Amino acid sequence: MSTSTSSQPLVHPAGSSRLLWTVLATVAVLSLLTYLVAFDQGAVSRSGMYLHELMHDGRHLLGVPCH
Repeated sequence: MSTSTSSQPLVHPAGSSRLLWTVLATVAVLSLLTYLVAFDQGAVSRSGMYLHELMHDGRHLLGVPCH
């Protein structure tokens, strides 16, 4: 009885590193956007009321209590 074991190398996709960084960047941007819409309450929008009102409407759209 002969046992043959074929040792196949592990295959890693060529773009796995780029995919990882893309996913991390997407999660970071979405986390920042979630903070701005849900929890900011105008602290970042010092340039005017336009950004504050936009985020305020976003809170209402997502159902986050704001007042």
